[in-house]
Amino acid sequence: MAKAKKLHVCRECGAEHAQWMGRCDRCGAWNSIEEKVQEVVADRHQARVAIVAETDQGAQPISQVPLDAQRRLTTEIPELDRVLGGGLVPGSLVLVGGDPGIGKSTLMLQAAEALAQSGQRLLYVSGEESAVQTRLRADRLGVGHEEVLLLTRTELTRILEEARRQEPAVMVLDSIQTIYCGEVESAPGAVGQLREVTSRLLRYAKGRGVAVFLVGHVTKDGQVAGPKTLEHMVDTVLYFEGEPGGRHRILRAHKNRFGSTDEIGVFAMTGQGLEPVENPSAVFLAQRPEGVPGSVVCPSLQGSRPLLTEVQALVAPAAGTARRTAIGLDRNRLNLLSAVLERRGGLPLADQDIYVSVVGGARVKGTGSDLALCAAIVSSLRDTPVPNDLVIFGEVGLGGELRPVQATEQRLAEAKRLGFKRALLPAGGDSRAPKGMSLLEAKNLAEAVAELVAQG
Repeated sequence: MAKAKKLHVCRECGAEHAQWMGRCDRCGAWNSIEEKVQEVVADRHQARVAIVAETDQGAQPISQVPLDAQRRLTTEIPELDRVLGGGLVPGSLVLVGGDPGIGKSTLMLQAAEALAQSGQRLLYVSGEESAVQTRLRADRLGVGHEEVLLLTRTELTRILEEARRQEPAVMVLDSIQTIYCGEVESAPGAVGQLREVTSRLLRYAKGRGVAVFLVGHVTKDGQVAGPKTLEHMVDTVLYFEGEPGGRHRILRAHKNRFGSTDEIGVFAMTGQGLEPVENPSAVFLAQRPEGVPGSVVCPSLQGSRPLLTEVQALVAPAAGTARRTAIGLDRNRLNLLSAVLERRGGLPLADQDIYVSVVGGARVKGTGSDLALCAAIVSSLRDTPVPNDLVIFGEVGLGGELRPVQATEQRLAEAKRLGFKRALLPAGGDSRAPKGMSLLEAKNLAEAVAELVAQG
């Protein structure tokens, strides 16, 4: 017999409360708590016990846990494998989010075909498209291997029954917001449904050693729709991003229990699907204008990959309070470096608006881009372009001193490969310049600015 239960749940973070409140005390969101009526059937406990039994195992020494069963599965898509940390870990739960039409389903179908060709069976569960619609998309992408199985179901129990019968190595659910558990009395995509569905999929994945991809919608704020607990429950969270109307897509890891979160994968959307971009640096610099003040090339480090990115700055007189705007960079870092430039470099920036951006939708983390950002601001303020064959990188301290950064030789090698002949960087490093490339070293910000003026 079903028993009704009233819950007051925050739609932002998924927190449950005893009664309605105007403000969630966990995430601080206002007017986000909704009343949910949940019916719990009598056999729900038995259903949970059956799933838990799959992973019921006694304690054992960690050194005796077999690793052969956890070998990564290679998707044969280099950019996807890079972001995953070297491949797909059996038993992992991977959440893939992105805007509508960005290419999430395309990426999953192409990965399904590649995995099938390597000898793995894959179950693709489509909750948004019919079997015919999915087949039409697959034909366009060249997906048709016999080991790619298609299932158009949205009820979780039936999906898991079919999965146990087919025994796939990988399963894709597109999308998680359309899947529902019949034992939870709420609409698909609701907080309670998402939590229960993800919990059961997690137990299934861990118990059977099946890697599961969950395709998720994003909100207008760019977050995966649903409670934050959804991202906490999965092993990996990937975001697929791209400029509206643009050709290129960037895959980022926001969470990864089995690898780095600094890696990115770059793809190009074509008529035949997504193609990995082997030389992203050339893509980000393809349309760089020559002789334009405020444009600087910075060799950044994205995980283990050196990547050349263009940092642009625009300095203009402020109409009132000066503004600081940053896209692709940390805004707090921009405020800090602006103060250092004014105090240690003697630049009049207090009454100037400063806008900075990393071209192509790339993001630069860490302190390695400090000197490039300062150089872009100086170039824009003085209306003097930076030489086209010069790259700039290094950390800037509050005292105006410059500090070397890690992977200097990798950054320089990437710059040399793209045809750059000079590099401005902090003095004191032990890296050698590649053949045919000269290094311009500076100990502090004043020396770097003077070097820029001399080179310009």
